[in-house]
Amino acid sequence: MALNKVENGEHSIAKMEFTIERASFDAEVDKVFKQKSKNISVPGFRKGHAPRNIIVKMYGEGIFFDDALNNLLPDVYEAAVKEANLKVVGRPKIDLVSMDGDVILSAEVPVYPEVKIGEYKGLSAVKKVEEVTDEEVNREIKMVQERNSRETSVTDRPAQIDDTVVLDYEGKIDDVPFEGGKGLDQNLKLGSNTFIPGFEDQIVGHRVDDAFDVNVTFPEDYHAEELKGKAAVFSCKLKAINKIELPALDDEFAKDVSEFDTYAEYEADVRAKIAKRHEESADIAFENALLSKLTELIEADIPEAMFETEAENQLRDFDNQLRMQGLDLNTYTKYTGSTLDTLRQHFKPQAERTVKTRLALLAVADAEKIEISDEEVDEEIKSLATKYNMDADKVREMVSIDDVKEDLKAKKAVKVVKDNATILDKEPESETAEKPAEETEAKKPAKKTTRKSKKESAEEAPEA
Repeated sequence: MALNKVENGEHSIAKMEFTIERASFDAEVDKVFKQKSKNISVPGFRKGHAPRNIIVKMYGEGIFFDDALNNLLPDVYEAAVKEANLKVVGRPKIDLVSMDGDVILSAEVPVYPEVKIGEYKGLSAVKKVEEVTDEEVNREIKMVQERNSRETSVTDRPAQIDDTVVLDYEGKIDDVPFEGGKGLDQNLKLGSNTFIPGFEDQIVGHRVDDAFDVNVTFPEDYHAEELKGKAAVFSCKLKAINKIELPALDDEFAKDVSEFDTYAEYEADVRAKIAKRHEESADIAFENALLSKLTELIEADIPEAMFETEAENQLRDFDNQLRMQGLDLNTYTKYTGSTLDTLRQHFKPQAERTVKTRLALLAVADAEKIEISDEEVDEEIKSLATKYNMDADKVREMVSIDDVKEDLKAKKAVKVVKDNATILDKEPESETAEKPAEETEAKKPAKKTTRKSKKESAEEAPEA
C-alpha cells in the first residue's frame, strides 16, 4: 500500500488517495479464483473444472475483481488512515480511481473536527436547592411503613375501602354467561379501581360468606367490542376480608427498619438523605446548565457522521432498555406505529447536544493540558468491571483505552468548568427589564454606532 495524497475538505471530510500494488492485487485475484471457480458452471466442462481464460471470456475480466478488492480493502484502508494520521469518526466513501497498472482508490473520510473553544472560565448558572418539606419526609417514611405492614383477616365487620377481599363471581348479560366473566378466589383491593366502575363500591358493606349481585354497565370504550355499553349482573360470593395493619411510628419501628435506636434519629436521617438528594439534583441541573453554555462557545465544522453515530448509539441503548423490560425494537415499533428511521430522528437532537458537549469538554481538556495516567485508566477499568459485574481483564478487552482516557479527560474538564463558574440564586434580569419603559426610552441616545463582528452582521442580514 502507498498513500498518494491527503487533502482536508469541507465539513471535516478528509480526502485520501492510496494505491494497492498490482502484484498484491493479482495475487488476491488468483486466490479468489481458486475459491470461486469450483462453483462456476461453464457449458462443455464439468462444474469447477473450466479453465480460467474460458471463465474470463464468458463472464468478463472483472468477475473476481470485486471480491479481491473487498478482501484487500480493510487492511489497506486502515494502513492508509494510520499513515495519514487521521482520527476517523465515521464510515468512508471509497471509489475506484484507476486499474491501469496499480489499483488506485480514493476515500472521503469523516474525521474529528478542529475545535476552538471560547472563554470557558467564569460561566454562571443558577443552582437552586429545594428545601426538604415535612410532606416529603412523611411520604418516604410512609413507604417504609407500608413495606413493613402485615395483612390480617377481618371477621367482625363488613368490607370497606382499602380492604383486600377474596371472592368468586360470575357475570351474565341477559342471563347468559359471557367469556371472561367468571373468577374464583380472586383477590381485589377495594378502592383500587381495578374492576369495572361501580363493581368495587357494591362489595363495600358485605360480610364474609355473603352472596349478592353486583349490577354494572361496561364502559363504551371497553376493550372487548362485544361488551361495550352492555349491562351485566355479577353473582358474587365474598369468601374473605383482609386488612393491612401498619406498624406504629415509634422507637421500635426505627430499630426494625434502620440502625437508629429512636424514631427521632431515624426521622432526622430520612430528612438528611432527602436533603442530600436535593443537593445532588441541584448540582446536576447546575452542571447541565453550564455545559449547555459551554457548547455555545465552540467553533467546529462537525461532520454529520458524528451525529448519526451518536444517534445510533442512543437507539441501541434504547433497545437494551426495552429488552430489560421483555420487549425489543421490533415490538416497540409495531405497537407505536413508528419506524427505525423515525426513532433515529427522535434521538438526533439529543445526539447533537451530546456530541457538541463532548467536543467542548475535550477542547477544555486540551486547553488545560489534562493528561490521564495508566493508574487512572486501571482504576476506571476496575470501576466498570464492578459496575457490570465482569472481570477487569474482560472489560479491558472490550473497551478502547483511548475512549476511556477521553471519558476521564471529559470528567476532569467538567470539574474545571464548575470550579471556575459562578453560582447564581436566580437568572439575572436584563438591564432593560429592570427599568421602567419610559425611563429606558428617555435615556436612549439619539444615535449610537457600534462596530459589529462579521458573525453578528451575518446573523442580522435578511434572508435571500
